[in-house]
Amino acid sequence: MKRFFTSIAFITALQMTLPNPTLLASESLIDLEFGAVDGISLKLDLHLPDNPKDAPLLVWIHGGAWRRGSKSSVPLKSMVDEKGWAIASVDYRLSPVAKFPAQVHDIKAAIRYLRGKGEEYGYKSENIAIAGASAGGHLAALVGVSNNVEELEGNIGDYLDQSSSVQATVSLYGASNLTTILKQSTPHGLRVRKPALDLFIGGQPEEVEETAKLASPVFHVDAEDPPLLMIHGDQDPQMPISQSHELHGKFKELGLTVHFEVIHGGAHGGPRFYDQNRTQQIDTFLRKRL
Repeated sequence: MKRFFTSIAFITALQMTLPNPTLLASESLIDLEFGAVDGISLKLDLHLPDNPKDAPLLVWIHGGAWRRGSKSSVPLKSMVDEKGWAIASVDYRLSPVAKFPAQVHDIKAAIRYLRGKGEEYGYKSENIAIAGASAGGHLAALVGVSNNVEELEGNIGDYLDQSSSVQATVSLYGASNLTTILKQSTPHGLRVRKPALDLFIGGQPEEVEETAKLASPVFHVDAEDPPLLMIHGDQDPQMPISQSHELHGKFKELGLTVHFEVIHGGAHGGPRFYDQNRTQQIDTFLRKRL
């Protein structure tokens, strides 16, 4: 009899350790589909703290010049365990697959989905923050300043009755004005940016000026925009720091809540943008606004 119960205990323990195809860890739900378009399944990963009830929600947007990258890259993921955040990392259609504004439509669909699923997963869904780095920083900023902009809303997903608005934004070394970015760029930046813009907006900014403006956060800033935190290195060879200065200036003109943190000697990303000091700064900024 003792051997029987020992066997049962072993089998139970083994079952508990077998990997679930969706739940990779106690806090991470992988490949949740929030929509589909043109035969493409749009997915996000949801990283939850040990006790997700009423956790604040941060939507993370990866970088990659709009043409590469994936939701698996989440440099702020330490905020789940250390700060108690729920973080949803979103995949969006990349520019070789679909041109702008597809990327923004996808992200806004993900936000609507996350609002609709708030009660099921336990996090707070009324007020949502968004953050991203590089191209993801640009997209996060654009989502942040385009609450209720019909052209950027899209109609993807099953939660069209939910709001896609966000209540706070963090942009790490992201673009803000595609009509000026090339004039501000280094030779290295131009080599990266010109082909990236061709794919993203369908041409160079002077060739598709109206699209370039629609894709530029500076042209959407108004008095209703949520608080913004920008973090940028002053030695960034790829994304001109002037891009953050421009958006900072627009927010200041309207008396909006904005903080611009310059990383002296900082390049295009790196550990200094995601260390404990920086995550504490991001956590403090967002918690005051959500």
